[in-house]
Amino acid sequence: MTLLKKYTLKTQRTKIAALVLAAVTTLTACNNETASTNTAAKAPVANEQNTPQLLPAFKDRLDIYKEVTLSADLSHLSANQKHMLALLIDASKIMDDLFWQQAFSQDKQAFLAAIKDEKVRNFADINYGPWDRLDGDKVFLAQNEAKAHGAEFYPKDMTKAEFEQAELADKEGLYSVVRRNDEGQLITIAYSEMYSDEVNRAAAILEKAATFADDKEFANYLNMRAKALRTDDYQASDFAWMDMKNNPIDVVIGPIENYEDQLYGYRAAFEAYVLIKDLSWSEKLAKYAQYLPELQKELPVPKKYKAEVPGSDADLNAYDVIYYGGHSNAGSKTIAINLPNDEQVQLEKGTRRLQLKNAMRAKFDTIMLPIADTLIVPEQRKNVTFTGFFANTMFHEVAHGLGIKNTLNDKGTVRQSLKEHASALEEGKADILGLYMVRQLLEKGVITEGKLEEYYTTFMAGIFRSVRFGASSAHGKANMVRFNYFQEEGAFSRNEQGLYSVNMEKMTAAIDSLSELILTLQGNGDYQGVDQLVASKGIISETLAADLARLETANIPVDIVFKQGKQVLGL
Repeated sequence: MTLLKKYTLKTQRTKIAALVLAAVTTLTACNNETASTNTAAKAPVANEQNTPQLLPAFKDRLDIYKEVTLSADLSHLSANQKHMLALLIDASKIMDDLFWQQAFSQDKQAFLAAIKDEKVRNFADINYGPWDRLDGDKVFLAQNEAKAHGAEFYPKDMTKAEFEQAELADKEGLYSVVRRNDEGQLITIAYSEMYSDEVNRAAAILEKAATFADDKEFANYLNMRAKALRTDDYQASDFAWMDMKNNPIDVVIGPIENYEDQLYGYRAAFEAYVLIKDLSWSEKLAKYAQYLPELQKELPVPKKYKAEVPGSDADLNAYDVIYYGGHSNAGSKTIAINLPNDEQVQLEKGTRRLQLKNAMRAKFDTIMLPIADTLIVPEQRKNVTFTGFFANTMFHEVAHGLGIKNTLNDKGTVRQSLKEHASALEEGKADILGLYMVRQLLEKGVITEGKLEEYYTTFMAGIFRSVRFGASSAHGKANMVRFNYFQEEGAFSRNEQGLYSVNMEKMTAAIDSLSELILTLQGNGDYQGVDQLVASKGIISETLAADLARLETANIPVDIVFKQGKQVLGL
Protein backbone atom coordinates (compact mmCIF):
# COMPACT_ATOMS: atom_id res chain seq x y z
CA MET A 1 0.00 0.00 0.00
CA THR A 2 1.41 3.39 -0.93
CA LEU A 3 1.84 6.10 1.69
CA LEU A 4 -0.75 8.24 -0.09
CA LYS A 5 -3.31 5.43 -0.11
CA LYS A 6 -2.65 4.76 3.55
CA TYR A 7 -3.56 8.34 4.42
CA THR A 8 -6.46 8.68 2.03
CA LEU A 9 -8.33 5.61 3.25
CA LYS A 10 -11.09 6.42 5.70
CA THR A 11 -10.13 5.24 9.17
CA GLN A 12 -12.49 2.82 10.90
CA ARG A 13 -10.92 2.99 14.35
CA THR A 14 -13.44 3.28 17.14
CA LYS A 15 -13.22 5.63 20.09
CA ILE A 16 -12.69 2.65 22.38
CA ALA A 17 -9.64 1.57 20.42
CA ALA A 18 -8.25 5.10 20.62
CA LEU A 19 -8.81 5.17 24.38
CA VAL A 20 -7.02 1.86 24.85
CA LEU A 21 -4.08 3.04 22.76
CA ALA A 22 -3.95 6.33 24.63
CA ALA A 23 -4.04 4.58 27.99
CA VAL A 24 -1.02 2.48 27.04
CA THR A 25 0.79 5.58 25.77
CA THR A 26 -0.06 7.55 28.89
CA LEU A 27 1.08 4.83 31.27
CA THR A 28 4.34 4.51 29.38
CA ALA A 29 4.92 8.25 29.34
CA CYS A 30 4.03 8.63 33.03
CA ASN A 31 6.63 6.02 33.99
CA ASN A 32 9.33 7.26 31.65
CA GLU A 33 9.89 10.98 31.14
CA THR A 34 11.81 10.39 27.92
CA ALA A 35 9.20 8.09 26.37
CA SER A 36 8.39 9.18 22.84
CA THR A 37 4.90 9.41 21.37
CA ASN A 38 6.42 8.70 17.96
CA THR A 39 5.50 5.19 16.85
CA ALA A 40 8.34 4.97 14.31
CA ALA A 41 10.84 2.12 14.50
CA LYS A 42 13.99 2.56 16.55
CA ALA A 43 16.42 4.89 14.80
CA PRO A 44 19.37 3.30 13.03
CA VAL A 45 22.85 3.69 14.42
CA ALA A 46 24.75 6.50 12.71
CA ASN A 47 27.68 5.68 10.46
CA GLU A 48 30.10 7.67 8.36
CA GLN A 49 27.95 7.43 5.24
CA ASN A 50 24.72 8.81 6.74
CA THR A 51 26.20 11.36 9.14
CA PRO A 52 25.06 14.88 8.22
CA GLN A 53 27.88 17.40 8.45
CA LEU A 54 27.58 20.94 9.78
CA LEU A 55 28.36 23.55 7.15
CA PRO A 56 31.36 25.69 8.23
CA ALA A 57 29.41 28.96 8.11
CA PHE A 58 27.27 27.78 11.04
CA LYS A 59 29.95 26.71 13.49
CA ASP A 60 29.43 29.92 15.49
CA ARG A 61 25.63 29.56 15.51
CA LEU A 62 25.41 26.52 17.78
CA ASP A 63 25.41 28.57 21.00
CA ILE A 64 22.82 31.23 20.09
CA TYR A 65 20.27 29.72 22.49
CA LYS A 66 20.53 29.91 26.28
CA GLU A 67 18.93 27.06 28.20
CA VAL A 68 16.28 28.06 30.73
CA THR A 69 14.45 25.73 33.11
CA LEU A 70 10.68 25.99 32.86
CA SER A 71 9.23 25.57 36.31
CA ALA A 72 6.41 26.95 38.40
CA ASP A 73 4.98 26.73 41.91
CA LEU A 74 2.55 23.80 41.90
CA SER A 75 2.05 23.66 45.67
CA HIS A 76 -1.42 25.22 45.50
CA LEU A 77 -2.70 22.57 43.08
CA SER A 78 -4.68 19.50 44.10
CA ALA A 79 -3.58 15.93 43.43
CA ASN A 80 -6.16 15.74 40.64
CA GLN A 81 -4.83 18.92 39.05
CA LYS A 82 -1.25 17.66 39.14
CA HIS A 83 -2.31 14.39 37.51
CA MET A 84 -4.17 16.41 34.88
CA LEU A 85 -1.02 18.46 34.19
CA ALA A 86 0.95 15.27 33.50
CA LEU A 87 -1.70 14.17 31.00
CA LEU A 88 -1.73 17.57 29.30
CA ILE A 89 2.03 17.34 28.84
CA ASP A 90 1.60 13.87 27.32
CA ALA A 91 -0.90 15.24 24.80
CA SER A 92 1.41 18.17 24.08
CA LYS A 93 4.25 15.79 23.20
CA ILE A 94 2.06 14.38 20.45
CA MET A 95 1.61 17.90 19.05
CA ASP A 96 5.40 18.16 19.07
CA ASP A 97 5.74 15.00 16.98
CA LEU A 98 3.02 16.17 14.59
CA PHE A 99 4.72 19.50 14.00
CA TRP A 100 7.95 17.73 13.12
CA GLN A 101 6.04 15.85 10.40
CA GLN A 102 4.62 19.13 9.09
CA ALA A 103 8.01 20.86 9.10
CA PHE A 104 10.35 18.11 7.85
CA SER A 105 9.81 14.92 5.86
CA GLN A 106 12.45 12.80 7.60
CA ASP A 107 11.72 10.69 10.67
CA LYS A 108 12.82 12.64 13.74
CA GLN A 109 14.50 9.80 15.63
CA ALA A 110 16.45 8.55 12.61
CA PHE A 111 17.48 12.05 11.55
CA LEU A 112 18.80 13.08 14.97
CA ALA A 113 20.48 9.74 15.63
CA ALA A 114 22.53 10.17 12.45
CA ILE A 115 24.13 13.38 13.80
CA LYS A 116 27.19 12.43 15.84
CA ASP A 117 28.10 15.83 17.28
CA GLU A 118 25.93 16.54 20.34
CA LYS A 119 25.85 20.32 19.87
CA VAL A 120 24.88 19.98 16.21
CA ARG A 121 22.25 17.41 17.13
CA ASN A 122 20.77 19.73 19.76
CA PHE A 123 20.73 22.59 17.25
CA ALA A 124 18.83 20.43 14.76
CA ASP A 125 16.38 19.42 17.49
CA ILE A 126 15.74 23.05 18.41
CA ASN A 127 15.13 23.94 14.74
CA TYR A 128 12.98 20.87 13.97
CA GLY A 129 15.15 20.02 10.99
CA PRO A 130 18.31 21.08 9.13
CA TRP A 131 17.34 24.77 8.70
CA ASP A 132 18.38 27.63 10.96
CA ARG A 133 15.04 29.24 11.81
CA LEU A 134 16.72 32.38 13.15
CA ASP A 135 18.85 32.88 10.04
CA GLY A 136 16.34 32.93 7.24
CA ASP A 137 15.84 29.14 7.28
CA LYS A 138 19.28 28.61 5.77
CA VAL A 139 20.44 25.00 5.47
CA PHE A 140 23.07 24.30 8.15
CA LEU A 141 23.61 20.59 7.42
CA ALA A 142 25.19 19.34 4.20
CA GLN A 143 23.22 16.90 2.04
CA ASN A 144 19.94 18.72 2.76
CA GLU A 145 17.90 20.86 0.40
CA ALA A 146 16.55 24.37 1.00
CA LYS A 147 13.43 24.52 3.13
CA ALA A 148 10.29 24.55 1.03
CA HIS A 149 8.14 27.64 1.56
CA GLY A 150 5.17 25.33 1.92
CA ALA A 151 6.99 23.07 4.40
CA GLU A 152 5.30 19.64 4.23
CA PHE A 153 1.83 21.06 3.62
CA TYR A 154 2.16 20.88 -0.19
CA PRO A 155 3.94 18.63 -2.71
CA LYS A 156 7.52 19.76 -3.28
CA ASP A 157 7.05 19.85 -7.05
CA MET A 158 3.84 21.91 -6.93
CA THR A 159 3.96 25.38 -8.43
CA LYS A 160 1.82 28.31 -7.33
CA ALA A 161 0.23 28.46 -10.75
CA GLU A 162 -0.77 24.80 -10.55
CA PHE A 163 -2.30 25.25 -7.12
CA GLU A 164 -4.19 28.41 -8.01
CA GLN A 165 -5.67 26.80 -11.12
CA ALA A 166 -6.68 23.60 -9.35
CA GLU A 167 -10.24 23.01 -8.20
CA LEU A 168 -9.85 21.59 -4.74
CA ALA A 169 -12.10 20.98 -1.79
CA ASP A 170 -10.83 22.91 1.24
CA LYS A 171 -8.32 24.70 -0.99
CA GLU A 172 -7.56 27.44 1.54
CA GLY A 173 -8.30 25.27 4.56
CA LEU A 174 -6.44 25.56 7.82
CA TYR A 175 -6.71 21.87 8.62
CA SER A 176 -5.73 19.91 5.53
CA VAL A 177 -2.62 19.08 3.52
CA VAL A 178 -2.28 19.08 -0.26
CA ARG A 179 -1.04 15.88 -1.91
CA ARG A 180 -1.10 14.15 -5.30
CA ASN A 181 -3.29 11.16 -6.04
CA ASP A 182 -2.15 8.18 -8.09
CA GLU A 183 -2.87 10.14 -11.27
CA GLY A 184 -0.68 13.01 -10.13
CA GLN A 185 -3.59 15.37 -9.52
CA LEU A 186 -3.67 17.66 -6.50
CA ILE A 187 -6.03 16.63 -3.70
CA THR A 188 -6.53 17.70 -0.08
CA ILE A 189 -6.43 15.39 2.93
CA ALA A 190 -7.88 16.45 6.27
CA TYR A 191 -5.56 16.47 9.28
CA SER A 192 -7.87 14.06 11.11
CA GLU A 193 -7.25 11.58 8.30
CA MET A 194 -3.61 12.38 7.53
CA TYR A 195 -2.56 12.15 11.17
CA SER A 196 -5.35 9.87 12.42
CA ASP A 197 -3.24 7.78 14.82
CA GLU A 198 -1.70 10.78 16.54
CA VAL A 199 -4.81 12.96 16.82
CA ASN A 200 -6.89 10.07 18.16
CA ARG A 201 -4.30 9.36 20.86
CA ALA A 202 -4.09 13.04 21.79
CA ALA A 203 -7.88 13.35 21.88
CA ALA A 204 -8.20 10.34 24.17
CA ILE A 205 -5.60 11.79 26.55
CA LEU A 206 -7.48 15.11 26.68
CA GLU A 207 -10.69 13.25 27.51
CA LYS A 208 -8.88 11.41 30.29
CA ALA A 209 -7.50 14.72 31.59
CA ALA A 210 -11.03 16.15 31.66
CA THR A 211 -12.02 13.55 34.27
CA PHE A 212 -9.48 15.10 36.66
CA ALA A 213 -10.59 18.71 36.09
CA ASP A 214 -12.09 20.45 39.13
CA ASP A 215 -13.54 23.20 36.90
CA LYS A 216 -16.56 22.13 34.78
CA GLU A 217 -15.88 24.71 32.06
CA PHE A 218 -12.31 23.50 31.68
CA ALA A 219 -13.48 19.87 31.50
CA ASN A 220 -15.96 20.90 28.81
CA TYR A 221 -13.23 22.65 26.84
CA LEU A 222 -10.94 19.60 26.99
CA ASN A 223 -13.72 17.32 25.73
CA MET A 224 -14.64 19.71 22.94
CA ARG A 225 -11.00 20.12 21.94
CA ALA A 226 -10.71 16.34 21.77
CA LYS A 227 -13.72 16.25 19.46
CA ALA A 228 -12.16 19.02 17.35
CA LEU A 229 -8.97 17.02 16.85
CA ARG A 230 -11.04 14.13 15.49
CA THR A 231 -13.28 16.24 13.25
CA ASP A 232 -11.13 19.23 12.18
CA ASP A 233 -13.91 21.53 13.41
CA TYR A 234 -12.28 23.80 16.00
CA GLN A 235 -14.70 26.72 16.23
CA ALA A 236 -16.97 25.28 18.94
CA SER A 237 -13.97 24.49 21.14
CA ASP A 238 -12.61 28.00 20.52
CA PHE A 239 -15.89 29.44 21.83
CA ALA A 240 -15.67 27.07 24.82
CA TRP A 241 -12.12 28.23 25.51
CA MET A 242 -13.31 31.86 25.51
CA ASP A 243 -15.90 30.95 28.17
CA MET A 244 -13.34 29.13 30.34
CA LYS A 245 -11.97 31.83 32.65
CA ASN A 246 -11.63 30.56 36.20
CA ASN A 247 -9.40 27.50 36.01
CA PRO A 248 -5.85 27.90 37.41
CA ILE A 249 -4.57 25.53 34.70
CA ASP A 250 -4.83 26.09 30.96
CA VAL A 251 -3.73 24.36 27.78
CA VAL A 252 -3.51 25.69 24.24
CA ILE A 253 -3.37 22.71 21.91
CA GLY A 254 -4.00 21.80 18.28
CA PRO A 255 -3.25 23.17 14.81
CA ILE A 256 -3.25 26.92 15.45
CA GLU A 257 -0.77 29.31 13.80
CA ASN A 258 -0.14 29.43 10.04
CA TYR A 259 3.40 30.91 10.08
CA GLU A 260 5.00 27.62 8.96
CA ASP A 261 3.08 27.81 5.68
CA GLN A 262 5.17 30.53 4.03
CA LEU A 263 3.81 29.65 0.60
CA TYR A 264 0.26 30.87 1.24
CA GLY A 265 -0.22 31.19 4.99
CA TYR A 266 -3.28 28.94 4.80
CA ARG A 267 -2.31 25.79 6.71
CA ALA A 268 -2.11 25.68 10.52
CA ALA A 269 0.70 23.96 12.40
CA PHE A 270 0.35 21.81 15.51
CA GLU A 271 1.54 23.25 18.80
CA ALA A 272 0.83 23.25 22.53
CA TYR A 273 1.36 25.26 25.71
CA VAL A 274 0.64 24.00 29.23
CA LEU A 275 0.09 26.90 31.63
CA ILE A 276 -0.36 27.82 35.28
CA LYS A 277 -2.29 31.01 35.96
CA ASP A 278 -0.67 33.77 38.04
CA LEU A 279 -3.72 35.05 39.91
CA SER A 280 -2.16 38.16 41.45
CA TRP A 281 -0.69 39.44 38.17
CA SER A 282 -3.88 38.60 36.31
CA GLU A 283 -5.93 40.76 38.65
CA LYS A 284 -3.75 43.77 37.76
CA LEU A 285 -4.27 43.21 34.04
CA ALA A 286 -8.03 42.61 34.02
CA LYS A 287 -8.95 46.29 33.70
CA TYR A 288 -7.31 46.84 30.31
CA ALA A 289 -9.53 44.65 28.11
CA GLN A 290 -12.61 46.82 28.72
CA TYR A 291 -10.97 49.72 26.86
CA LEU A 292 -10.80 47.87 23.53
CA PRO A 293 -14.01 49.29 21.97
CA GLU A 294 -13.00 52.84 22.99
CA LEU A 295 -9.48 52.45 21.63
CA GLN A 296 -10.82 51.00 18.38
CA LYS A 297 -12.82 54.17 17.80
CA GLU A 298 -9.72 56.33 18.40
CA LEU A 299 -7.44 54.55 15.91
CA PRO A 300 -5.62 57.01 13.58
CA VAL A 301 -7.38 55.81 10.43
CA PRO A 302 -10.58 56.71 8.50
CA LYS A 303 -13.83 55.42 10.05
CA LYS A 304 -14.43 52.66 7.53
CA TYR A 305 -11.22 50.91 8.59
CA LYS A 306 -12.31 50.75 12.23
CA ALA A 307 -16.04 50.08 11.87
CA GLU A 308 -15.71 46.53 13.23
CA VAL A 309 -16.38 46.37 16.95
CA PRO A 310 -13.98 44.12 18.88
CA GLY A 311 -15.60 41.65 21.26
CA SER A 312 -15.96 42.96 24.80
CA ASP A 313 -15.73 39.49 26.35
CA ALA A 314 -11.97 39.40 25.91
CA ASP A 315 -9.70 38.89 28.91
CA LEU A 316 -6.08 39.46 29.81
CA ASN A 317 -4.14 37.21 32.16
CA ALA A 318 -0.60 36.29 33.23
CA TYR A 319 0.67 32.71 33.31
CA ASP A 320 3.76 30.68 34.01
CA VAL A 321 4.30 28.33 31.09
CA ILE A 322 5.54 24.85 31.99
CA TYR A 323 5.61 23.13 28.60
CA TYR A 324 6.01 24.16 24.96
CA GLY A 325 5.38 21.71 22.12
CA GLY A 326 5.49 21.84 18.34
CA HIS A 327 5.45 25.14 16.48
CA SER A 328 5.62 27.20 19.69
CA ASN A 329 8.87 25.43 20.60
CA ALA A 330 10.59 25.71 17.19
CA GLY A 331 13.31 28.36 16.94
CA SER A 332 12.25 31.56 18.69
CA LYS A 333 9.99 31.05 21.71
CA THR A 334 6.66 32.77 22.14
CA ILE A 335 6.26 34.92 25.27
CA ALA A 336 2.62 35.94 24.81
CA ILE A 337 -0.43 34.46 23.12
CA ASN A 338 -3.48 36.05 21.54
CA LEU A 339 -6.12 33.51 20.53
CA PRO A 340 -8.36 32.24 19.00
CA ASN A 341 -7.44 33.19 15.43
CA ASP A 342 -10.96 32.47 14.14
CA GLU A 343 -12.27 35.82 12.87
CA GLN A 344 -15.89 35.01 13.81
CA VAL A 345 -14.93 34.14 17.39
CA GLN A 346 -12.88 37.34 17.61
CA LEU A 347 -15.79 39.50 16.47
CA GLU A 348 -18.34 37.80 18.74
CA LYS A 349 -16.22 37.11 21.81
CA GLY A 350 -12.91 38.90 21.35
CA THR A 351 -9.74 37.04 22.25
CA ARG A 352 -7.84 35.88 25.29
CA ARG A 353 -4.39 37.36 25.84
CA LEU A 354 -2.03 35.16 27.79
CA GLN A 355 1.22 36.72 29.01
CA LEU A 356 3.86 34.05 29.68
CA LYS A 357 5.54 35.82 32.55
CA ASN A 358 8.35 33.40 33.43
CA ALA A 359 9.46 33.04 29.80
CA MET A 360 9.22 36.80 29.36
CA ARG A 361 11.40 37.47 32.43
CA ALA A 362 13.98 34.97 31.20
CA LYS A 363 14.27 36.77 27.85
CA PHE A 364 14.42 40.20 29.46
CA ASP A 365 17.23 39.28 31.85
CA THR A 366 19.35 37.23 29.43
CA ILE A 367 18.78 39.18 26.20
CA MET A 368 17.09 42.58 26.53
CA LEU A 369 19.32 44.10 29.20
CA PRO A 370 22.59 43.08 27.46
CA ILE A 371 21.25 44.45 24.14
CA ALA A 372 20.50 47.79 25.80
CA ASP A 373 24.00 47.95 27.25
CA THR A 374 25.46 47.29 23.81
CA LEU A 375 23.30 49.37 21.44
CA ILE A 376 21.39 52.06 23.40
CA VAL A 377 22.98 55.39 24.43
CA PRO A 378 23.96 55.40 28.13
CA GLU A 379 21.50 58.14 29.12
CA GLN A 380 18.52 56.11 27.82
CA ARG A 381 19.52 52.65 29.07
CA LYS A 382 17.70 53.20 32.37
CA ASN A 383 14.50 53.40 30.32
CA VAL A 384 14.77 49.74 29.30
CA THR A 385 12.64 48.13 32.02
CA PHE A 386 10.76 44.88 32.60
CA THR A 387 7.62 46.98 33.17
CA GLY A 388 8.02 48.36 29.66
CA PHE A 389 8.88 44.97 28.16
CA PHE A 390 5.93 43.24 29.82
CA ALA A 391 3.48 45.99 28.82
CA ASN A 392 4.71 46.27 25.22
CA THR A 393 4.41 42.50 24.83
CA MET A 394 1.02 42.44 26.49
CA PHE A 395 -0.46 45.26 24.42
CA HIS A 396 0.95 43.66 21.27
CA GLU A 397 -1.39 40.76 21.98
CA VAL A 398 -4.27 43.06 22.91
CA ALA A 399 -3.78 44.98 19.67
CA HIS A 400 -4.42 41.86 17.60
CA GLY A 401 -8.06 42.42 18.55
CA LEU A 402 -8.07 45.94 17.08
CA GLY A 403 -8.30 47.05 13.47
CA ILE A 404 -10.03 45.05 10.77
CA LYS A 405 -10.53 41.34 10.13
CA ASN A 406 -12.50 41.45 6.87
CA THR A 407 -11.59 43.47 3.77
CA LEU A 408 -13.80 46.35 2.67
CA ASN A 409 -13.94 45.31 -0.99
CA ASP A 410 -15.24 41.73 -0.88
CA LYS A 411 -11.81 40.11 -1.01
CA GLY A 412 -12.66 37.93 1.98
CA THR A 413 -10.76 38.01 5.25
CA VAL A 414 -7.52 39.93 5.56
CA ARG A 415 -5.71 36.63 6.10
CA GLN A 416 -7.04 35.17 2.85
CA SER A 417 -6.46 38.25 0.72
CA LEU A 418 -2.88 38.95 1.86
CA LYS A 419 -1.82 35.28 1.62
CA GLU A 420 1.80 34.67 2.69
CA HIS A 421 2.21 38.31 3.79
CA ALA A 422 -0.78 38.25 6.14
CA SER A 423 1.10 37.00 9.20
CA ALA A 424 4.00 39.47 8.93
CA LEU A 425 1.67 42.45 8.43
CA GLU A 426 -0.59 41.33 11.29
CA GLU A 427 2.42 41.08 13.62
CA GLY A 428 3.51 44.53 12.47
CA LYS A 429 0.03 45.88 13.17
CA ALA A 430 -0.02 44.37 16.65
CA ASP A 431 3.39 45.81 17.50
CA ILE A 432 2.60 49.33 16.35
CA LEU A 433 -0.97 49.47 17.68
CA GLY A 434 0.23 48.02 20.98
CA LEU A 435 2.59 50.94 21.38
CA TYR A 436 -0.20 53.31 20.31
CA MET A 437 -2.45 51.82 23.02
CA VAL A 438 0.21 52.26 25.70
CA ARG A 439 0.43 55.96 24.86
CA GLN A 440 -3.35 56.39 24.87
CA LEU A 441 -3.82 54.59 28.18
CA LEU A 442 -0.99 56.55 29.80
CA GLU A 443 -2.72 59.77 28.74
CA LYS A 444 -6.04 58.51 30.13
CA GLY A 445 -4.39 57.62 33.44
CA VAL A 446 -5.35 53.95 33.06
CA ILE A 447 -1.70 52.86 33.01
CA THR A 448 -0.07 54.24 36.15
CA GLU A 449 3.33 52.51 36.02
CA GLY A 450 6.29 53.88 34.11
CA LYS A 451 6.80 56.77 31.71
CA LEU A 452 6.33 56.91 27.95
CA GLU A 453 10.13 57.12 27.56
CA GLU A 454 10.40 53.66 29.13
CA TYR A 455 7.91 52.08 26.76
CA TYR A 456 9.44 53.70 23.65
CA THR A 457 13.07 52.90 24.55
CA THR A 458 12.24 49.34 25.61
CA PHE A 459 10.37 48.95 22.34
CA MET A 460 13.47 50.12 20.45
CA ALA A 461 15.66 47.56 22.22
CA GLY A 462 12.98 44.98 21.49
CA ILE A 463 13.29 45.64 17.76
CA PHE A 464 16.95 44.62 17.89
CA ARG A 465 15.96 41.47 19.77
CA SER A 466 13.28 40.45 17.26
CA VAL A 467 15.17 41.42 14.10
CA ARG A 468 17.70 38.76 15.06
CA PHE A 469 14.97 36.15 14.44
CA GLY A 470 15.66 36.54 10.72
CA ALA A 471 13.67 36.99 7.54
CA SER A 472 11.83 33.66 7.80
CA SER A 473 9.97 34.77 10.93
CA ALA A 474 6.76 36.80 10.64
CA HIS A 475 7.86 38.74 13.72
CA GLY A 476 11.31 39.29 12.24
CA LYS A 477 9.92 40.63 8.96
CA ALA A 478 7.55 42.93 10.86
CA ASN A 479 10.41 44.33 12.89
CA MET A 480 12.61 44.95 9.83
CA VAL A 481 9.80 46.87 8.12
CA ARG A 482 9.21 48.93 11.25
CA PHE A 483 12.92 49.59 11.89
CA ASN A 484 13.42 50.96 8.39
CA TYR A 485 10.19 52.97 8.51
CA PHE A 486 11.16 54.50 11.86
CA GLN A 487 14.62 55.31 10.54
CA GLU A 488 13.18 57.14 7.52
CA GLU A 489 10.83 59.11 9.80
CA GLY A 490 13.62 60.06 12.24
CA ALA A 491 12.05 58.19 15.17
CA PHE A 492 15.55 57.26 16.32
CA SER A 493 19.12 58.28 15.54
CA ARG A 494 22.47 56.49 15.59
CA ASN A 495 25.62 58.25 16.76
CA GLU A 496 29.23 57.77 15.64
CA GLN A 497 29.76 55.12 18.31
CA GLY A 498 26.94 53.06 16.84
CA LEU A 499 24.57 53.74 19.76
CA TYR A 500 20.89 54.46 19.25
CA SER A 501 18.62 57.02 20.89
CA VAL A 502 14.86 57.56 20.60
CA ASN A 503 13.34 60.87 19.49
CA MET A 504 10.08 60.97 21.46
CA GLU A 505 8.17 63.41 19.26
CA LYS A 506 9.12 61.82 15.95
CA MET A 507 8.51 58.33 17.36
CA THR A 508 4.94 59.32 18.22
CA ALA A 509 4.34 60.68 14.72
CA ALA A 510 5.84 57.57 13.10
CA ILE A 511 3.65 55.29 15.20
CA ASP A 512 0.50 57.08 14.01
CA SER A 513 1.45 57.15 10.33
CA LEU A 514 2.58 53.53 10.23
CA SER A 515 -0.61 52.48 12.03
CA GLU A 516 -2.68 54.17 9.34
CA LEU A 517 -0.62 52.59 6.55
CA ILE A 518 -0.94 49.04 7.89
CA LEU A 519 -4.66 49.28 8.69
CA THR A 520 -5.35 50.67 5.22
CA LEU A 521 -3.40 47.89 3.50
CA GLN A 522 -5.30 45.30 5.53
CA GLY A 523 -8.72 46.85 4.96
CA ASN A 524 -8.10 47.08 1.22
CA GLY A 525 -6.72 43.56 1.03
CA ASP A 526 -3.89 45.18 -0.91
CA TYR A 527 -1.59 42.23 -1.63
CA GLN A 528 0.58 44.18 -4.08
CA GLY A 529 0.96 47.07 -1.65
CA VAL A 530 2.07 44.77 1.16
CA ASP A 531 4.39 42.89 -1.20
CA GLN A 532 6.06 46.17 -2.14
CA LEU A 533 6.30 47.26 1.52
CA VAL A 534 7.99 44.01 2.55
CA ALA A 535 10.32 44.07 -0.47
CA SER A 536 11.43 47.65 0.12
CA LYS A 537 11.59 47.73 3.92
CA GLY A 538 11.74 44.13 5.09
CA ILE A 539 15.51 44.07 4.71
CA ILE A 540 18.53 44.41 6.99
CA SER A 541 20.94 47.17 5.94
CA GLU A 542 24.70 46.71 6.13
CA THR A 543 24.85 49.11 9.07
CA LEU A 544 22.21 47.25 11.03
CA ALA A 545 23.82 43.91 10.17
CA ALA A 546 27.13 45.21 11.59
CA ASP A 547 25.38 46.35 14.76
CA LEU A 548 23.68 42.99 15.17
CA ALA A 549 27.08 41.34 14.70
CA ARG A 550 28.25 43.30 17.76
CA LEU A 551 25.59 41.48 19.77
CA GLU A 552 27.06 38.17 18.63
CA THR A 553 30.56 39.34 19.52
CA ALA A 554 29.26 40.18 22.99
CA ASN A 555 27.90 36.58 23.21
CA ILE A 556 24.35 37.78 23.80
CA PRO A 557 21.94 34.87 23.18
CA VAL A 558 19.53 35.25 20.29
CA ASP A 559 16.85 33.31 22.11
CA ILE A 560 16.21 30.73 24.81
CA VAL A 561 15.62 26.99 24.79
CA PHE A 562 13.85 25.07 27.51
CA LYS A 563 14.65 22.33 29.93
CA GLN A 564 11.09 21.20 30.52
CA GLY A 565 8.77 18.30 31.24
CA LYS A 566 7.28 16.21 33.99
CA GLN A 567 10.62 15.32 35.53
CA VAL A 568 11.55 19.01 35.88
CA LEU A 569 8.20 19.67 37.57
CA GLY A 570 8.32 16.62 39.82
CA LEU A 571 5.17 15.15 38.27
